[in-house]
Amino acid sequence: MAVIDSNRTWELLEERLAVTTNERHRVVLSVVLEHMYAEAVPDLDRLMATLCPTPDYHFWNNGQDVGPKTTEGVRAYYAAFVESRSNILEYALDRLIVDDHCLVTEGYLKQIYPGSYAAQLGFPVDDESADYLIVFRQLLLWPVDENGKIEGEDSYASGPVSITKLSFDELPQEYIDLVHAPAS
Repeated sequence: MAVIDSNRTWELLEERLAVTTNERHRVVLSVVLEHMYAEAVPDLDRLMATLCPTPDYHFWNNGQDVGPKTTEGVRAYYAAFVESRSNILEYALDRLIVDDHCLVTEGYLKQIYPGSYAAQLGFPVDDESADYLIVFRQLLLWPVDENGKIEGEDSYASGPVSITKLSFDELPQEYIDLVHAPAS
């Protein structure tokens, strides 16, 4: 059985959108949903279309903001993300708060990383040819501008809660197709 169900990433947002009658809240929920869908595909242009003209990301690690800035910086960040093949993820939300200007999500972010990429990021892995499930506790603020575009992401993460080497039968098919498909 696969250890990641990408559909859980947007499940709570879809449920909230289905019962939300406040039109501005629907705009905020919808743009974040579209962003999540585009990230999962991945579709870089579709992803960038969810952002305002001057996105500003804040990823807080050890008291330092290491998030990308400017449209070019954010595009480069997402291009590297797509290239890393670590976009197979599950953000299992257990909290969602929405207002007219921001969506707040909190839960466990589970990502599968090729071992070589995990090692490059500094995660302690013992086999760079293996695949790893890395789990973080994460809180994200998604500010949304007056035009219904995401202004950035303010991310607060724990460090890894767990790092688990996966067997091939634990990998979701979409990850196998992306990372382990035979070269043509």
